[in-house]
Amino acid sequence: MNMVENEVSFDLRKNTLRELNQTLHDLNRNPGAKYWRVRNPDGAHAIAAGIKAPITVNVEGHVGYYCAGMNQLATVIVHGNAGVGIAENMMSGVVHVKGDASQAAGATAHGGTLIVNGNASARCGISMKGVDILVKGNIGHMSAFMGQSGSLVVLGNAGEALGDSIYEARLFIRGSVASLGADCIEKTMADKNKAYLAEKLKAAGMAGEVDVAEFKRYGSARQLYNFHVDNAGAY
Repeated sequence: MNMVENEVSFDLRKNTLRELNQTLHDLNRNPGAKYWRVRNPDGAHAIAAGIKAPITVNVEGHVGYYCAGMNQLATVIVHGNAGVGIAENMMSGVVHVKGDASQAAGATAHGGTLIVNGNASARCGISMKGVDILVKGNIGHMSAFMGQSGSLVVLGNAGEALGDSIYEARLFIRGSVASLGADCIEKTMADKNKAYLAEKLKAAGMAGEVDVAEFKRYGSARQLYNFHVDNAGAY
């Protein structure tokens, strides 16, 4: 990966993670360089977490838990795999994992875009609240559990209990679905839904990679919004 002009390089074998994150947090009050590069992450946790500045951070290697958590405005690119909770509670910006993501990718995220080039494990998009998640590979079980809003687009397959107890998140799966969770159903793929999906793919730089007609749409049957004794077993 070539350096860009005025890019700041931070080596985590020479500097501490606390120093890195504090430096990035300070950019909210005192704007500095727009481009940052993190070398030798070695699976450290919470790399580039809590950023509130319109910067780009390239992480050269694998990261541990909660990388880019609570992200606002920043673009964080992980050139490797990510551990549990990548982009957890993200508010805006872009987080791009070039490898695979572990459990709970994009958990509780309110906005922004999370892109995973590889596979995402269980509970991808759990309790998502407005984020757009695009996974080029497969996702694991219980993904989009209690998904409130936003979109989950998967080019591969989905595991068991997809969309369990889902609210209004929109799910688009290109491959097979092992099983649907409580109150999640397949829905019609109307022209407006295809247009919506095409917009999300284009925003993630994936326009033309796949045909929107190859996807199926899933969402809430809206039977669990209010308690009803006949549905007690599904809660």
